[in-house]
Amino acid sequence: MKVFGIDIIRGSVRSRTRRPVYALVVIEDGEVISTAQVTAYRLSRMIAAEEPELLATDSVQELAPDQHDLISFMQTLPTGTVLVQVTGGERKETLQKVAARYNIQVERTDPFAEAGAAARIAYLGGGAAVIAFEKTTEITVSRHRSPGKGGWSQNRYVRKMHGAVRERAREVEGHLVAAGLRYEKSERLAFGGFSRVHFRVYASRDAIPVRASAAADVQVRIEGRRLDRIRYEPLTKRPRYLIVGIDPGTTTGIGAVDLDGEVVELFSSRQMGTAEVIEHITGIGKPLIIASDVQPMPDAVEKVRRAFNAIAYVPPQDRSVEGKLELTAGTGYANPHERDAVSAALDAYRSLKNKFQNIAKRVPPGIDLDEVRAGVLRGRSIEAVLADLSGRQKPAPAPHESPQPQPTPPAQADDRLVQLERQVRRLQAFVQELEEGIAGKDREIASLKRQIRYERSERGKTLQRDTDIATREAIIANLRTLLRKEEKRNKSLRKRIERMRRVEELQIGEGQVAVKAIASLTHDAVRSLAADLGLVEGDVIAVATTGGWGRSVVREIADAKAAAVVVPGKSLEGQDPHLIAAALAASLPLVPAGAIGLRLSGKIGTADEEGFAAALAAWGERVEEHEREKRAAMLNQVFKEYRSEREKEVRRHG
Repeated sequence: MKVFGIDIIRGSVRSRTRRPVYALVVIEDGEVISTAQVTAYRLSRMIAAEEPELLATDSVQELAPDQHDLISFMQTLPTGTVLVQVTGGERKETLQKVAARYNIQVERTDPFAEAGAAARIAYLGGGAAVIAFEKTTEITVSRHRSPGKGGWSQNRYVRKMHGAVRERAREVEGHLVAAGLRYEKSERLAFGGFSRVHFRVYASRDAIPVRASAAADVQVRIEGRRLDRIRYEPLTKRPRYLIVGIDPGTTTGIGAVDLDGEVVELFSSRQMGTAEVIEHITGIGKPLIIASDVQPMPDAVEKVRRAFNAIAYVPPQDRSVEGKLELTAGTGYANPHERDAVSAALDAYRSLKNKFQNIAKRVPPGIDLDEVRAGVLRGRSIEAVLADLSGRQKPAPAPHESPQPQPTPPAQADDRLVQLERQVRRLQAFVQELEEGIAGKDREIASLKRQIRYERSERGKTLQRDTDIATREAIIANLRTLLRKEEKRNKSLRKRIERMRRVEELQIGEGQVAVKAIASLTHDAVRSLAADLGLVEGDVIAVATTGGWGRSVVREIADAKAAAVVVPGKSLEGQDPHLIAAALAASLPLVPAGAIGLRLSGKIGTADEEGFAAALAAWGERVEEHEREKRAAMLNQVFKEYRSEREKEVRRHG
């Protein structure tokens, strides 16, 4: 087997100025036969000339910047060459981590070392094959040149080209029929033959018995049918070895780590029996060790261990919760069942870690460490395991060579037979246990189903009744809330009606004037009065204090056409002059409380009608005096302006 391993030295496939240069290491039958520094063009030429079975790289992004260009590159590969990404498929790992599994040391800064490691990993079966094409191939036979613009011989040239396309298409079809491949054909008729013939063959590219070619008049193109998305498949289907911890119970927890101590699985479920646990573990790998966190190993875990013929591990003593938390820190478990399971697996790995390190020191590079570790743990010597693996890794003999069969020693064959018979007996006993358990579970399930049907019928009636009651209780609670709101509103309206009735009674008395009281001369107080007692034309409003008054409040009361505002004090002399000026400007009378005999009870009160009339008369005199002063000031201003204009005119004319 020939393998090309590549790693980029400088440049990039995304750069137009610095094209990539690769380190190339060629391995044949496990030996490095050449190394070279090549450009992308020379690499393609060498691949086409030597047709290696594998082209290995640590990242396909070193070959193409995107999926479209990668597929175009893979179209140019020989049909027998497989592109391998040794760091994995969708979930990639570092090259150093993958190489460590095969005991290969990689210098991170040496492209040739990385290329050699990639080639050796691919040769040993590591990595993932890049799959870009379906199991369908398109073959197109067409003209290789244009008929031209015309001339005396154009028809003859066209007839010759189309005839060549027809003959070449017949040859291709003959090869497909001889190979027994299923295909569909479409033809485009033209003068003298066909201008184009297309074959859709239901087989992969490597099974096509025709090669792409180009002659003077006709060309043959072969392309695989592209997938919508590139897919990765493991180069070998061998499952990886695992250390699996199991926590049985109502909820079963499963935790698995690989032989490097990396957590690869955390799972828990309440619906898992022994068969489901075995199926789940089989889907993630091959358990080498089945571990438990308690001693002795529970029967449920022992059944799983026997099913896989795995090595058992139990701790010397039950581990405390604090120890489990310390051991599983950073693993991302979701519940205590997963924690206990993965702690058992990690505990088993930790007990074997030194042994694994000693094995790695004694194993030469290029050997799968997991296979050696598994063999040693099963009781074999390192030398025997290495000899077995070296025999497996020898390339298969060429087809023309006839390998001589090696006779199996009788003693070895007898031992193998005894071992297989023991394994069969163990599996038969385990199957019998499973069948008995299944029968018991079936009886239990039938009983539980009957109980569930009865409970559902009774529970359904109870739930319906509870639902109706809950609905009615919700309606009642909503109605009670509305009722309380209406009662509060009714109570507020009754109080307001009572206050308004008292105001009306006060207005009916002889020689009295009804008064409505507010605490201060502010917007809030005026609005509260309007909401409680109303504010209508002719109302007399008494103010407890004038502090915080404003011109807008005075205008608001004046706009309501109130008869007067009663201010504290026996006269207006002690009031704010600005307030008096604002009242005069708004035509709102101000009367002192002491002059009208004001008597208050809450928000309502009375005043003497005669005193109120006298106070209004006094306010009227103040208004007349204010008007006289206003007119006098206006005349004085006119006189001053006239005199100023005359002085200016005299100065101007001398």
